[in-house]
Amino acid sequence: MAQKAKILYRDVLAGWLEQYDDGYRFIYEQAYLESSNPKPISLTLPLSPYPYTSRILFAFFDGLIPEGWLLNIAREHWHFKGADRFELLLTLCRDTIGAVTVYPVEEDKNE
Repeated sequence: MAQKAKILYRDVLAGWLEQYDDGYRFIYEQAYLESSNPKPISLTLPLSPYPYTSRILFAFFDGLIPEGWLLNIAREHWHFKGADRFELLLTLCRDTIGAVTVYPVEEDKNE
């Protein structure tokens, strides 16, 4: 089962990030691509209607995760198990310094 996150660029839904057993997938939202002036969320993830895949978390998203003492405080506060970078991204990157924010997509309980 995949974990999924909404990726917003300046508070507009830009795309979706998913974690699978064998890696990660990012795809831009079609409505975002068709908007009047879409911007890529990163130079390493240029605008494209095709999905990007990677066996490891994309460097851009990994770079959003806090480091050092701030990461240590977050780990203590939220009691993370291990070093799951995707879990850290979903929990800690809802209010980033830059234009991109990450929100977890909750699984539909009725499925």
